[in-house]
Amino acid sequence: MSGLFIVFEGGDGVGKSTQVDRLVSWLAEQGRRHVVTRQPGGTAVGAELRQLVLHHRDSDISPRAEALIYAADKAQHVDEVIRPALERGDVVVSDRYVDSMIAYQGAGRDLAVQDVTWLTDWATGGLRPDLTIVLDAEPADAVAAIADKDRLEGAGEDFHQRAREHFLLLASQDPGRYLVLDARRSRDELAAEITERIRQLLLAG
Repeated sequence: MSGLFIVFEGGDGVGKSTQVDRLVSWLAEQGRRHVVTRQPGGTAVGAELRQLVLHHRDSDISPRAEALIYAADKAQHVDEVIRPALERGDVVVSDRYVDSMIAYQGAGRDLAVQDVTWLTDWATGGLRPDLTIVLDAEPADAVAAIADKDRLEGAGEDFHQRAREHFLLLASQDPGRYLVLDARRSRDELAAEITERIRQLLLAG
């Protein structure tokens, strides 16, 4: 594959969507072909799975069932959107990918992290991002600011703290593939550091 795969990760309410938009605008200014997407969602199948897993209120969803729903979303997303775009040579920018599943459904839901990690690898065929940007903030501040919470956003502070710690652990295990940034910094500062890192990757490619 000749494209570039960029993923934004981090807890809820840290500003990922804002920085995704900033990066996509910069790529357009540079004349770079790109695809922007999100998980869960990003395909017709994924949109239905997103509605089910984030907004299903009639009955509880077991942690294992939740993990399998997210895995199904990722399998469809990689096959339908991400791999074809990378094979065309596009830059793919995704709001969340496998780290969210490992952090939320593994560490957050107290499932065995190694099992969830295996499941993500199987669902995606082992496709890894070239760079994962982690926007880091205290869950007590970021999540609390969300007025209308979905199932995951409303899972409780302990859940979000475990997820945050696991995002940082994943980044520490493979620092060359990660850029960890303090989400409390200004939007302009964050965007400037992100675009500079992407510029270096594009030049290297």
